[in-house]
Amino acid sequence: MSEFVPTRTVTLLLADAERPLQPWEKLPGTAAPAVDHLEAVVSDIITTHGGVGPVGPAAGDDTDRAFLAVFARAADALACAIDLQQAPLAPIQLRVAVHTGEVQLVDSGRYAGPAVDRAARLRDLAHGGQVVVSGTTHDLVADQLPADVWLVDLGTHQLRDLPRPERVAQLCHPDLRVQFPPLHGPNDVAAHNVPTQLTRFVGRTAQINDVRKFLGDNRLVTLAGAGGVGKTRLAAQIAQQAAAEFGAGVWFVDLAPVSELDLVPVAVLRAFGLPDQPGRSAIDTLVRFLGDQEALVILDNCEHLVEVCAELARELLGACEHLTILATSRAPLGIPGELIWRVPSLSLADEAIELFVDRARLARPDFSITAADTVAVRDICGRLDGLPLGIELAAAAVRVMSLSEILDGLRHRFRLLTGDTPTPRRQTLGASVDWSHAMLTEPERMLFRRLAVFSGGFDQVAARTVCADELLAPHHVLDQLTSLVDKSLVLAEKSGDRTRFRLLETVRHYAIEKLYESGEHTALRARHCDHYGQMAALLDSPAEGEHQHRIEQVESEIDNLRAAFAWCRENDDIEKALELTSSLQPLWLTRGRIQEGLAWFEAALTDRGALATVSPVVRGRALADKAALDASRSIHDNLDQAQQAVAIARKINDRALLARALTACGAISSYSAEAARPFLAEAIGIARELRDRWRLTQILTWQAYGAFYAGDPTAGLAASREGLQLAEQIGDHFHARSCRWTLGLAQMMKGELSEAVTQFSAVTADADAAHDVLFKWGSRLALCNALAFRGDTDAATAAGNASLAAAGNLWPYNEGFSYALLATAAVAAGDVAAAAEASEAAQQRLSVQGELAGANTNPMAEVALARGDLVTAGRWADQEVAASAGWHLARALTTRARIFLAKSEPDQAERDAHKALACAAEYAAHLAVPDILECLGRLAADCLSHRDAARLYGAANAIRCRLGSVRFKVYETDHQKTLAALREALGQNAFDDAWAEGAGLTLDEAIGYARRGRGERKRPSSGWASLTPTERDVVRLVAEGLANNEIAARLFVSRRTVQTHLTHVYAKLGISSRVQLAHEGVSHG
Repeated sequence: MSEFVPTRTVTLLLADAERPLQPWEKLPGTAAPAVDHLEAVVSDIITTHGGVGPVGPAAGDDTDRAFLAVFARAADALACAIDLQQAPLAPIQLRVAVHTGEVQLVDSGRYAGPAVDRAARLRDLAHGGQVVVSGTTHDLVADQLPADVWLVDLGTHQLRDLPRPERVAQLCHPDLRVQFPPLHGPNDVAAHNVPTQLTRFVGRTAQINDVRKFLGDNRLVTLAGAGGVGKTRLAAQIAQQAAAEFGAGVWFVDLAPVSELDLVPVAVLRAFGLPDQPGRSAIDTLVRFLGDQEALVILDNCEHLVEVCAELARELLGACEHLTILATSRAPLGIPGELIWRVPSLSLADEAIELFVDRARLARPDFSITAADTVAVRDICGRLDGLPLGIELAAAAVRVMSLSEILDGLRHRFRLLTGDTPTPRRQTLGASVDWSHAMLTEPERMLFRRLAVFSGGFDQVAARTVCADELLAPHHVLDQLTSLVDKSLVLAEKSGDRTRFRLLETVRHYAIEKLYESGEHTALRARHCDHYGQMAALLDSPAEGEHQHRIEQVESEIDNLRAAFAWCRENDDIEKALELTSSLQPLWLTRGRIQEGLAWFEAALTDRGALATVSPVVRGRALADKAALDASRSIHDNLDQAQQAVAIARKINDRALLARALTACGAISSYSAEAARPFLAEAIGIARELRDRWRLTQILTWQAYGAFYAGDPTAGLAASREGLQLAEQIGDHFHARSCRWTLGLAQMMKGELSEAVTQFSAVTADADAAHDVLFKWGSRLALCNALAFRGDTDAATAAGNASLAAAGNLWPYNEGFSYALLATAAVAAGDVAAAAEASEAAQQRLSVQGELAGANTNPMAEVALARGDLVTAGRWADQEVAASAGWHLARALTTRARIFLAKSEPDQAERDAHKALACAAEYAAHLAVPDILECLGRLAADCLSHRDAARLYGAANAIRCRLGSVRFKVYETDHQKTLAALREALGQNAFDDAWAEGAGLTLDEAIGYARRGRGERKRPSSGWASLTPTERDVVRLVAEGLANNEIAARLFVSRRTVQTHLTHVYAKLGISSRVQLAHEGVSHG
């Protein structure tokens, strides 16, 4: 027992045995073993959790075998309660209450006070095995419960002999029983005739709270919804939880069995337990009984008796001013003052899954689910639209079926859910829809079955266009649609500023059967296909300011468009299928749906027989559009299809089609500026001739993208700026983003890093707002690159990781780009291990697309160089040089020059460095210049041209400062080592003067200075002066007596690299033995 005795504000745990003690258990000295065991176990558990007790019954508590424990912390009391209910106490079952309040310790050693009385009355509500918690304690612990503990709100209840009702919650734990009958009330009469529930109520906590609030503010609330959505169960739960809030209690009236209109008031009378009274109507008797009592009457299942229920509610509410009515119905009662609350389906994120698992465990107690199973259960619940009844019926099938079998079976919903056993429960779902259909008027039935043609929802315009004909006038469609919404067969949902309608999938399958039975199916599918084909065709006529809205509207109808495409193929109408697919090209390109667009094209274009009947213009456009989609995901091997489109366009002399086909050819060839140039040039000429600004914007976008592949920032800037101006003028937001992106790439290559970061950040924000999957990825990718060059390596890594996450919605090669630039960020940060890991991941994803090597910026050569693996580094550098152009080539040559320097091959290093400088100068790729100048400075230092070297380093540093770029940290050690050697050789003052001279040069002057010095600072070809600094280090270590492996370890290079250096040294010095070499090292020490 705890040594301290808490007083004042504490948490009380009050418990007792549910059943009364037998007489023999009360005799002194003859206590049953179970009772002895109870006392010992309770004492141990209370002590374990830091409580004081058990102290025996509280003052004023006359319950047998009651005990009270007191805790300083509410959380400790709850933990104690859980352990008490898990303890092996059979046959005794404890009912436990936990409450927080102020207490006093009286002389008898007992606790007393109002808090103790409230805890005792709270315990009286509970059943054996149940733990109930007061509202005060609930509020203290709600935000700090362990992961496996939760509280279920049981409503507000009146406590015996206490004036104020109490909000009550049940403490739940996976190892405790959680399903109990309704709480005991003061007189157990608060809720009358509420159906006894044999299963646990799941979810809807927020919805119950909402409805209870509505009941406090409104006198008539109707829970409306489709059959099986859970109206009755929800009403019953509300009845139990809200009973204490109505002084005269809650009265539940089930009208489902009532079929005669005159019997409705009588059924209500019987629910109240009232007899017929001669000379009075049933309504008069009800009014006299209710009088001014505060009562809640629940009228359940009003849909087949709507008019008489409405009249009954009107009379009762008019005569009984303190009466509240809660009705459940598939259709509203339709009287003034009625608040209609539509019962939603269960949330697929949690509630529906929880219900399925709970009911599945009733059918098969050992049922459990893994993370993978959770996906299947969510799909099952989704197929059933989150309808509780459907979920319960499907869950029952786990007794004999796997989850995958249930999922497959839901393709035939009613067959699976109703099965072969004709139980009322199994027949409910199908019978519910049957009944609702039978209650419709003939025009309503006609519209109902015709609405089944829609997939994923529809709007009023579509309903009128597709469903109206000579039998159902267009102006009547809205009236009938409204009626179907009121009768809960159609759902109306807000979507932005529009209202969309849909049938629950279970109901839709029923309607489809009725549509086939009517013989109207073919005509409806054809009208449906025509309507959505015309909607898609609007994208071919882009209107300034409306284009983005049209794309969004079409995307919201993607399920209907898929159905239209399927109908075209089912009827071998390949021409219409291709027209539809081509019309949707803006959707495929701008909304991250390229893969789906390609699948549609491939499905339609593979039918060679049907293609023979397709007109040339439709076939040519389809080939061009498919090629453009291939190019958008960097598949460049379908040039032949685009060229077929060009041939068709020339043959039929269709200039607009020719521009489209040439654009596709240029897009597919964009990785090669030389190959793409003639296609795009001709396309631009035609677009200007036709004054087609939309086509011209697209061509300029591809031209700018091709300029990036070519490493040509000047051409990229020109195309990007013109394309951006056009795109903004016509309202083409996607291509405006494209041009801002390529503009940023060009600015980055030119060394305008701040401007590039600004562009990429703007594209990121715009793409996020527009849900543009492609540029959510691309903008963050480019931002990673620019930030790495700027030295913001943490931000670069964050952007790279964000691009990698966005790439998950695209293709593996997009992930490859992301990994490549994460590797660049790691190289910039000096994290060689992270760079190697990311670079390898990039290579795995990009290796199948060799044409990307020139622009994927995968720093595999730099990573290998940093790791000292010069052979591998040289191999990757050779590949990059062979595949690159412009800025990319300048960077690849610079990396290879560094590799040659590490291999002590200065002639090759100088050759590559000067080629890189010439390339950077030709293309104005200024970002590459500082690294090149530093390579040349290192070469000059190795040749003992110290002053020239200092000038080059000074120039490189000044240019970096002006551009805002930094040296990647993997090169920092070598850089500082060279500068230290220069300071030592020149002296600080001379070094500073030479450095300042270089820093004073403009970028063009620095390039000119470096190019003029080519060949003037060459090291002698033989003798000690011909050795590079690294070679001299090797000789020095040989003179110290170190072996090759020890030299390799000292210099952080491979053993093979040491041997290569020695081979060069022997040749330059004209010696052949290690002894001679050691002597040379000592003599030049």
